[in-house]
Amino acid sequence: MDSTPLKFDLPAALSEYSPAELERLSDAGEVVKENLRLLAKSGQNLVGQCLAHQGTFYEEEHYPKGDVYDGESHAQYYYHAHRPESGEHGHFHTFLRSAGMPRKVRPAPYSGDAERPSGKDALSHIVAISMNRPGLPIGMFTTNRWVTGETFYSSEDVIDMIDRFDIEQSYPCLATNRTISALMRLFKPQVVALLKLRDKTLTGWAEKYPDRDIYEDRELEITSIVDINIDRQISELKKARRLARKR
Repeated sequence: MDSTPLKFDLPAALSEYSPAELERLSDAGEVVKENLRLLAKSGQNLVGQCLAHQGTFYEEEHYPKGDVYDGESHAQYYYHAHRPESGEHGHFHTFLRSAGMPRKVRPAPYSGDAERPSGKDALSHIVAISMNRPGLPIGMFTTNRWVTGETFYSSEDVIDMIDRFDIEQSYPCLATNRTISALMRLFKPQVVALLKLRDKTLTGWAEKYPDRDIYEDRELEITSIVDINIDRQISELKKARRLARKR
């Protein structure tokens, strides 16, 4: 079962951001556009760079093999596909490992029987980014704990991790890594809202099924979801910055 799509008012969300924050979001948009332009010049895209030299593409497999991991920021991602009914080609799953997390964060309380990564192996899923066949992002969503095998942290703690997701290395492609990192910042308002809805969805599920381990319930997979569009986001940011200057 999937969560109800997020009803998201982008102009209202952007009105809560300071001029400096809006500028950072806009800067991220410029990074996204520039790196997509560079990829397109050689007939490439984000997905293609992750699948290149990886052999036959199989659903559920992680691409590139071994995932992409930045040893300085401890950010990690992989690409895979398994939701053909959704209209996407596949999606990126983004994570932050324990060494890159703020010191104050702690895993969400849990009294079930499932084994969760802990200590230096602990990790948090941040958000998944849906991609279409041309290799452009079309949506974002969050998942239940069992989907990615994460440790699981409260939305408040994961929100503090968003800006820490930064992958700057050449494997599998520097332009791809910079774009995915910048997408997290460009669409931060949506990611924040998705994470808050994720927790509300899980709380509602627990109230509906009090005898279940909600984090391991295979009937609940997608906990929040929203469509995204790069050009629309950048356009709304320009409007928000103009309004901010008038205030």
